[in-house]
Amino acid sequence: MISEKKFLLRLEKERNTINKKLKHVLAKRTPRSLYEPSDYIIADKGKRLRPLLLLFSTEAVGGAVKSSYNAALAVEMLHNFTLIHDDIMDNADKRRNKLTVHVKYDVNTAILAGDGLLAVAYEYLLKNLTIPGNKIVEYFTNGLLEVCEGQSLDKEFELLNSVSLKDYIVMITKKTAAMMEMCCAVGAHLGGGSFEEIRALGAYGKNLGIAFQIQDDLLDITGDEKDFGKKIGGDLIEGKKTFLFLSALQLAKGNDKKLLHTMIQNKGIQPSQVQTYKQLYGKLGVLDSARKEIIRYTKKALQQVRKIQSQNAQEIFTFLAYSLIQRTT
Repeated sequence: MISEKKFLLRLEKERNTINKKLKHVLAKRTPRSLYEPSDYIIADKGKRLRPLLLLFSTEAVGGAVKSSYNAALAVEMLHNFTLIHDDIMDNADKRRNKLTVHVKYDVNTAILAGDGLLAVAYEYLLKNLTIPGNKIVEYFTNGLLEVCEGQSLDKEFELLNSVSLKDYIVMITKKTAAMMEMCCAVGAHLGGGSFEEIRALGAYGKNLGIAFQIQDDLLDITGDEKDFGKKIGGDLIEGKKTFLFLSALQLAKGNDKKLLHTMIQNKGIQPSQVQTYKQLYGKLGVLDSARKEIIRYTKKALQQVRKIQSQNAQEIFTFLAYSLIQRTT
């Protein structure tokens, strides 16, 4: 049986390995005008959740983790490609308490840096494949396409006056959950998993991704800016229709509903109004509703893990899921 301490040590060990390997990916590439901005974002040590999901999925089906490091680097670069472009589209000036790439450099440089990361991600995905790789490339490419579709829906929702919670779940399933699903599926495939194992681990990643995004929505309004690494209330300021906002819109009446519609009409709010909306969320109970949904999707994820025979893997994925629920960043 794995203790929480042992799990955390393993997590830190794998993160350190990923970070060390990432340091060498772009270090000697030229021109530096392309690769330095890309290196700027991947050098910043984030949670490395997606490569961890891939590595643990390989191990869960009996594969060797060392055979999946290149693919793990690939999914982390793919993730950072999406972050660079997402930050441009959201006019975000900070990520992980640092200037975003387009602010530190400029928009054109950031777009090109993101594109470069995507190309190198494919390069690493295809390295050292010792099994037929067509399925892995299919998973990876589909994950990329789903993210693009999800981001497109996210931007589309900012312009629509009416968006349902069901629409929102579809959007975050594509924008956030599909990539986590892909990471688990690629890892399990690399590890030689059966169809049932690949499907179960993919479903774990998908449900965990939905819980992760709702948690992100919650932290956007309840988090500490120093911990969260981004401006608190940024979703409201940018006019995003999150789980919290849409839940509040369903419940609100009278002046409360008018206040929420003001955000829709103005395509966002002023930073000085963030606390007013936070208080309204508390009054309507949507903060608690979000927490319940996070737990519900996490439990759905864990139901899938029970289909994996390895007790060790079940414990690792359980610890990982609950560590994400308790996160502050």
